[in-house]
Amino acid sequence: MSVAPIAGADRVTAPGILARKSQSENPSRKITCLTAYDFPTARLLDDVGVDILLVGDSLGMVVLGYENTLPVTVDEMLHHVRAVRRGTRRALVVADMPYGSYHVSMSDTMRDAIRFVKEGGAGAVKVEGGERRMDMILRLVEAEIPVMAHIGLTPQSINALGGFRVQGRTEAAAKQLLRDAHAVETAGAFSVVIESVPRELGAQVTRELRIPTIGIGAGPDCDGQVLVFHDLVGLTAGPSPKFARRYADVAGMISRAAVEFCDDVRAGRFPSDAESYHLPAELRERGSTLKRT
Repeated sequence: MSVAPIAGADRVTAPGILARKSQSENPSRKITCLTAYDFPTARLLDDVGVDILLVGDSLGMVVLGYENTLPVTVDEMLHHVRAVRRGTRRALVVADMPYGSYHVSMSDTMRDAIRFVKEGGAGAVKVEGGERRMDMILRLVEAEIPVMAHIGLTPQSINALGGFRVQGRTEAAAKQLLRDAHAVETAGAFSVVIESVPRELGAQVTRELRIPTIGIGAGPDCDGQVLVFHDLVGLTAGPSPKFARRYADVAGMISRAAVEFCDDVRAGRFPSDAESYHLPAELRERGSTLKRT
């Protein structure tokens, strides 16, 4: 297990992540990113040195129980961004802008992004899309809001894409992904998430860009990697994506703990005498029930 960063370590920033691009050939300088949705999880991940905590709109599926990410609102996201920020001392907190928060007008986009920074305490926002988001990314960057882009499989586009499917498998799709990658770089994004594309394409994008690539199902050659926390620890209901490695079985641990609790309560083993409070000794010694006065 890696040693956690020392207390008081400098906070990770968007410019600091951008600077890691030139260092990513050193495995120890690869960028690490996990999703987080609450205070205790953020505190634990921050303490072990995760570079970026992404408050993803994936919370709609793994925390709120929605079928997909589309119903998630700005207010729901802000609630979780604030909780994560309170649990973070070092990591860069990135707020996912949910579907509808940047699709209507530039004024709506600016208002929602500013809320994530001012009210949520985020250090950056993430938006999905490539070429079609260039003007928006440029405006956000001009407003001094760092932007993490997201290309490839963009979950907010599942209706248009026809579901959660690997992208970039045809020549035309691969060329479009490369155009998207260069477009978000030109617009000023400090990094780009690449999701569910062939590893060869992830590697090519990484070679061509001057900003860091953060892969999720894009192969090992990206400058960093991100996973959904619930996939990481085995809390996801149903099958996990091919690219998700399960590092723990937290769901099994929770189930076993709950079963043991129920068994102990029903058998009278919980709470024990050691887990109960007692009257002071002088009252116990009187040996009679106390009466109201």
